[in-house]
Order: sequence, then C-alpha cells, then structure tokens
Amino acid sequence: MRQRKKLGEVLCEKSYLDESGLKFALAEQKIEHRRLGQILLDLGYISQAQLNEALAHQAGIEKIDLTKASISNDVVALVPAELVSKYNIMPLNQQNGRLEVAMTDPFQPQVIEDLRLVTGCSVRRYYAEPKEMENAILKFYGSNVARMMDDLVPAEQRVESKQLDNNGDYSPAKLHELAREPSLVNLVNLVILEAIEARASDIHIEPFENQVKIKYRIDGMLVERTPSSKRLQAAIISRIKIMAGMNIAERFVPQDGHIEFAGKKGRVDMRVSTVPTVFGESIELRILDRSTSLMKLHDLGMNDQCLEGFDQCLHRTHGIVLVTGPTGCGKTTTLYASLNKIYSPAVKMITIEDPVEYQLEGINQMPVNPKRGLTFATGLRHILRHDPDIVMVGEIRDRETANIAIRAALTGHLVFSTLHTNDAPGAVTRLIDMGVEPFLLASSLEAVLAQRLVRTICPKCKVSYKPDEHLIKSLNGSLNIQPDTKFYHGVGCNECGQTGMSGRIGIYELLRITGTLRELIAARPTTEQIIKAAPPDHISMVNDGLTKVLEGVTTPEEIFRVAKSIGEED
Repeated sequence: MRQRKKLGEVLCEKSYLDESGLKFALAEQKIEHRRLGQILLDLGYISQAQLNEALAHQAGIEKIDLTKASISNDVVALVPAELVSKYNIMPLNQQNGRLEVAMTDPFQPQVIEDLRLVTGCSVRRYYAEPKEMENAILKFYGSNVARMMDDLVPAEQRVESKQLDNNGDYSPAKLHELAREPSLVNLVNLVILEAIEARASDIHIEPFENQVKIKYRIDGMLVERTPSSKRLQAAIISRIKIMAGMNIAERFVPQDGHIEFAGKKGRVDMRVSTVPTVFGESIELRILDRSTSLMKLHDLGMNDQCLEGFDQCLHRTHGIVLVTGPTGCGKTTTLYASLNKIYSPAVKMITIEDPVEYQLEGINQMPVNPKRGLTFATGLRHILRHDPDIVMVGEIRDRETANIAIRAALTGHLVFSTLHTNDAPGAVTRLIDMGVEPFLLASSLEAVLAQRLVRTICPKCKVSYKPDEHLIKSLNGSLNIQPDTKFYHGVGCNECGQTGMSGRIGIYELLRITGTLRELIAARPTTEQIIKAAPPDHISMVNDGLTKVLEGVTTPEEIFRVAKSIGEED
C-alpha cells in the first residue's frame, strides 16, 4: 500500500510553498499544536484554494478540469441552483444511484448530506479550481441574478407593460413593503455583488416599455446583463432608494444618495443618482473602488518623461496645475495620487470636492453643498482664510471659481484642479473663454495634464498577431513602424469574459508652460497656436497611446477608439 504524502510535501511539490516556509510553520505547529494547514493560512503563506487542492490530492480525491466538462440537462436538474451557489459545487454525472460532484472544498460533510437528501444518491467527490467552478456555474445554471429574477417572476407571468403603469400604482407604504421583501432585498444585493465581482465601475438600471435593463460598465464599456421583468421595476427602484437614503415617494425629480455596501472584500461605497424618464426612474450607481482611487502616481501609466515633468510641477511652491479630460477618465485618481505623493505633516492641504470620494489621511477635505450655499467658489474663498499651502478644487465649472483659483495661485498657493476639455492646449482657451484674464492665466499656469483611459490586453490570452495593412499605414503617420514589429491582442478567455481585454491604463499628454507659451497665452492664442509653440519634447495623447501599443500593453484599435474623443484623425 502506497504511503500517503504529508501536506507540507504536497504543497512544496506544487510550488505553493517553499522549504523555509514549511520549516517555520512546522516549528510553529510544535508550539501551538494546531493543524498545519491553518497555521500556513494564518501566516499568509498559502491561499484557501491552494490548501483545498493539496488536501484533496493528499486524500486521493481526483482533480477535474471543468473547462472540458460536458454535463447533461438531466444531471443539472438533479441539484437545485440554491445548493450549487451555496456550496460552490457542480454535478457531473449520475449513474447507478451514484452522483459525481465537483467541489472547491471537498471536505464539508454537510454538503454530502444535503446532496444525499435532495437527490437520493450516494456521492463521489472531485476537486475543481474556484475560477473554473465559477465559470461552470454561470454556463450550466446561469447567473444568480438571472435565476432569482426567474424565481420571482416566472416567464408565464411576465405581462406586457400595457397592463402596468411606469411604476405600478403604489402608495409610499406599499413601496416600502415591496422593497423590504426578503427575496427582493437579496436580488438587489446580488446585482450589486455581481457588479463588484465583475470589476464594474457603474451599475445602470434603465426602465423601458416592456422590461428593466440592467447594465454594468466594465473597463469603460457597457455590458448588458439579464433584464428584469417590468413587474419588479417599482420594487427594485424603491429598494435602492431606501438603501441610498432617498425620498421613496418622490418619482418626478432627480435625487442623489449614497450607499455603504458590505462586499466580500470589505466595505464598498456607492454614489447613487436617479432621473425620471417616460417609463419610470432610471438609476445609476457609481461603485467607488478605493484601491483604484488611491493608486501610486507611478502606477497610473505615465511614461518616464511625463512622470518626471509632472513630478517637477508637484513640487512647485505656487501656481496652478490642471488635469483635463471627460467624466470617468481618472482625473480624480490622478489628483489623489498627486496629493498623496507630496503629502507632509509640515504642509497644510485642503480640498473642496463634489463629492468627497475617499478620505485622504492628513488632508482636510470639504464636500460641496449647493443646497446650503456651499459652492466651489464660496468654499474656495473660505479655504484661503485657513492659510493652506496646497489647495485642490474638484472642478473649475465657472468664471468665479476659475478667477479665485488663479488668484490663489498668484498669491503663493499651489492649486490643483480639473477641467473638462479634449486635450491639454484646449484648457488654456477654455479658461480664457470662461472670462479669465489671459495675463493672469499666463502668470499662474504651470502645467496641464490631459488624460484618457484605454483597456489593456488580458495577460491570460495575449497573443501576437498581424494587424490590417490600413492600420499599419495609419500608425506610420504617427510613429515609425518597423516591418518586424510585433503587435499583440487578446483572443478572449474566461478571465476577461471573452473580450481579450482586462483592466485599464492611462494615456497622457503633459503641456508644461514655458516662457514662450506664457507670452503666447497673454495674447489670447488659438489651440493650434499653443500646439505649435509647445516644447519640442511634447508628446500627444495619441502618440503616448501608440507607444503603449508597441510595448504590447494595448491594441491599435483601442487607441483609435479613444482617439475619436480626443478629436484626432485615424
């Protein structure tokens, strides 16, 4: 009989653990008299999935590849979706009263017992990797959200909208009652959880004539999920409004709210906004990802030249530094990274934001409150009475705010702010159009950083390919492409949802204000004149993006997709 291998030996064979780590854990075990697996978990040497796999191997439980699994509908029907989701299991085959089941944790007696009770079969266990299990459940059972919607409103009950009005003729008391139904509460929670796990930045719930569409924005692109029945519209919207602290009875005026949601990895903050439409209220939930918003400046994707130039601007004693781009392009992330980089207890920093997305350690942050008369302009006036060294204004929206910010920069303060313009030179003409005196802008402006976010190639399915010849010709207009240059794209896999893209990175354009540009700004220049007078080493956003293409970070198609919003030709 073959002797069973020890757990530590199995983990080392699989390269999940090294010899030094094992020795340390064994020494701890002699002192604490606990299971080795638990000690290794507590030390952070291995993950729960790695421990489960090693224990399964040690116990002789066979590992199965779920990516190649073919499971009949009869077998899927044997095990309810609730059990599958609850225990992370997948029925594989049923024969002669025995059910074969894949499990991510094969050592749960309760799972085996529940399966026996439900199916009346004996159970044979297999081990499967968590990611494969997640994809298999989605493939054979559908998403949790889709299943729950089907349970709440079966297909035969999904009536046409003509039988219902936009929100259902419900009183506030009835809406409260609907929104507190346990099954409805679970449904809304599942929608949010599914979005968080899919790395979505936004959830859109949009009512239409016959259904309510649910969409997630993932890596900047909208992805439509299973739509909801019109019957659930009033309950779903009411539930979200209760969570966000909104007025549930008010359906014809836009409202804003905030949700603190307990996700699997900790608290998640969400900004909620409603707008009335012809078919009822549309809701948008912005998921505020703290890990993304508090990135380091050097992790954002700036090239060395841009990073060095921007870093010099951050260490000026006075002046104004602007970050420009459309909504959702990462301007706030860049500003937060900038403030964190230059933070020091010896420096007084104050921000005014709409809203304050995340609290920054050691920095005074003021939220805008227009209902009480606290606008960017009034807040900025009061901030300057607090003797700050560095001020951050969330956005320059009007002439008054712009003038106060620029005068603050001229009186010895370093001011950061954002502006909605297509490129860096456009920020200068935009401020002059707002009514800022050109000579004041010329004296105070230090730099403008324009940015966009582009999707990056999924590392799991990244392969080289030969792009279209027309694409190469287009690139040759901006960069010199060698014939043997390798291009990459993602072919699509389970990790990236078959898109070939996973995550995003910034492309940047830094316009440093030189003496030549100051003279030009004072004379009310056009955008074209500013571009021509830019320093010789000035790099446009499109060129920065194409450099990232040649580095294998993103694709030419992605750069040209974003370039359309910058206003440059393909």
